[in-house]
Amino acid sequence: MVKSAPLPELVAAREADLVSLCQDLIRIPTLNPPGLHYRDICAFLGSRLRDNGWEVELIRAVDTPGDSEEFPRWNMVARYDGGRPGDVVHFNSHHDVVEVGHGWTRDPFGGEVADGKIYGRGACDMKGGLAASVIAVEAFIAAHPEFAGAIEISATADEETGGYGGVAYLAELGRFDPDKVQHVIIPEPLNKDRICLGHRGVWWAEIETKGRIAHGSMPFLGDSAVRHMGAVLAEMEATLFPLLASKETAMPVVPEGARNSTLNINSIHGGEREQDPAYTGLPAPVVPDRCRIIIDRRFLIEESVEDVKAEVRGMLEKIKATRPDFDYDVRELFEVIPSMTEQDAPVVRSTAAAIERVLGKMPDYVVSPGTYDQKHIDRIGRLKNCIAYGPGILDLAHQPDEWVGVQDMVDSAGVMALVLEDLLVAPR
Repeated sequence: MVKSAPLPELVAAREADLVSLCQDLIRIPTLNPPGLHYRDICAFLGSRLRDNGWEVELIRAVDTPGDSEEFPRWNMVARYDGGRPGDVVHFNSHHDVVEVGHGWTRDPFGGEVADGKIYGRGACDMKGGLAASVIAVEAFIAAHPEFAGAIEISATADEETGGYGGVAYLAELGRFDPDKVQHVIIPEPLNKDRICLGHRGVWWAEIETKGRIAHGSMPFLGDSAVRHMGAVLAEMEATLFPLLASKETAMPVVPEGARNSTLNINSIHGGEREQDPAYTGLPAPVVPDRCRIIIDRRFLIEESVEDVKAEVRGMLEKIKATRPDFDYDVRELFEVIPSMTEQDAPVVRSTAAAIERVLGKMPDYVVSPGTYDQKHIDRIGRLKNCIAYGPGILDLAHQPDEWVGVQDMVDSAGVMALVLEDLLVAPR
């Protein structure tokens, strides 16, 4: 009996198919917002997998944020059953990409290949990872057609805007129930030699300061909400930012600065609204009676979301106690608790061993500074055995001339295939 080649070699032999698949995915401009071509990419992937013996479902996340008849939120879930009972391994990738932005020197949806790189919006985040997972699974099934258990691949919507029309919706349907799925790999671009165990938490909120409108020539008859917001910003600089900088986590968050709690002022709006650029008149002379900021507070596994909220409200109450006529509202937008898989979890151990075989080194274990769809698999699905692992350099995500390395995709696909071999073939 002739012994078959090792899986990484079988994956490497499919490099041309991997490159072509990644290019095809990039060329479907799944821009979010508003949610373009979601069904097109799901149908494209579903057709490929169905032709190879997979059971394929296209699932619309009806009535989720952003879903409409014009921009329906479509997801694809495919399943391939082995020849005997065993665990289920699920590869989840989001198919949506962010806006193109400015500064490109290449066609953002051309999928151009140059110097071992594939260029395009979503190449890194995360169509390269999606393509790598498909090739990894196809190579594994060719080598082990009678494996134990089952493999699932999903391409899901809206990760870039919270994932509520994608993984969250599937999790609500029970698609990530630990009784149905035992291992999840999300091929996000965290570098091919790193295993991402989870992410920090986040609380988004809108703070509004209130004033009283009056004529701009007599501001003493009104009350400027913008000036009140200035007091909020000053107090943040004086007390809140130093407090957050003093908090440090034991989580292996990258980059280094994200090991501290952080707060970003995402936007500020106050007073008269901005006019259309075609308007050539002057602004009206009024005292602003409303000012709003959006805050993006990232917090650590050592913090509770209740304490995070209390810090902000306590700061506002401190201002109210000392500043005449100060009044405010806080409107909570959303929150996500931190998530971190244990380093000795089965999918982590298998992936670490596979990285050592393919790359000749032990992986780094990291935590993401921002959230991704693991939050829904953990919080809604209650599935803890989940990691992010995939090709691509995180710093390139959302950048002009975004790219993914061909060799990185090949290596990562080899790692994913070996993980399947360990979890679904090797004696357990």
